[in-house]
Amino acid sequence: MTELSAVPAHVAVIMDGNGRWAKQRMQPRSFGHRAGRKSVDKIVAAAVQAGIDTLTLFAFSTENWNRPAAEVELIMDVIRRSIAEESQRLKAQNIRMRILGSRERLSEEMCRQFDAAESLTADCTGMQLIFALNYSGQWEILQTCRNLLAQAQAGGLSEELSLQDFEAARPIADLPPVDLLIRSSGEMRISNFLLWELAYAELYFTETLWPDFDEQEFQRALAAYAQRDRRFGALCTT
Repeated sequence: MTELSAVPAHVAVIMDGNGRWAKQRMQPRSFGHRAGRKSVDKIVAAAVQAGIDTLTLFAFSTENWNRPAAEVELIMDVIRRSIAEESQRLKAQNIRMRILGSRERLSEEMCRQFDAAESLTADCTGMQLIFALNYSGQWEILQTCRNLLAQAQAGGLSEELSLQDFEAARPIADLPPVDLLIRSSGEMRISNFLLWELAYAELYFTETLWPDFDEQEFQRALAAYAQRDRRFGALCTT
């Protein structure tokens, strides 16, 4: 892998295009979702090699429940099997797995598997791998407000709410800001993903469909990021 001048600490990925990839091959959408699962392994490995601290993958949004029931069931099965199968391997690689999202509408068995995977890898000190599942950015902000309200009602919150208070009340309080957002498949929107953490993220969109997104595509995204001039509202110094 080519050495880069700047490496993002937190990369977030909207994994899009499984269905279109399958359609191009005259296959059912399930074929695309299973193929997309293999791309996850490739990108996790590439992120570790690149020295990424946190990798967040958008696995299933709260809006995805509006898809046909059979497809939702398939996606959930792929996710459940993947997390159950991968937790031991992630542990061996010193990768910490965390789940970000609402547990509502998820089966008890799936929640138990998520808890087991998080517990198994909790002491890992390498890359942090976060699966955003049954998640939306609006849900995260609303949940944060609910947490703050509970603190206020318990008398544990001052009248002057600070930025630090808000961030500490998030579902994953130590989730760092996103440096680079990648979205596959050519769509150019953030789709209610990490609305708070994306405040100053660099955005990278590619026409590549997710099952075709490999280590080389990931490297291209990182190379593009390394060319960006991140000023965070300040004036250009050159």
